[in-house]
Amino acid sequence: SAPLQKPALETVRSSLRLLNASAYRLQSECRKTVPPEPGAAVDYQLLTQQVIQCAYDIAKAAKQLVTITTREKKQ
Repeated sequence: SAPLQKPALETVRSSLRLLNASAYRLQSECRKTVPPEPGAAVDYQLLTQQVIQCAYDIAKAAKQLVTITTREKKQ
């Protein structure tokens, strides 16, 4: 297949950065569901919001990647 054009390549890089950062953050947020010590308070409502935001960002990055690769295949 032909190499990606420069604007497309930058979009792919940007999407991959977002995907990587969001996946790392999701992992970090999920670890917080296990209290550091027994009986420690965990704000599950806040954690749930954070996890939802991470999942949204992962989906957004994935959609950007699918969009750009689909567009490139058509050209």
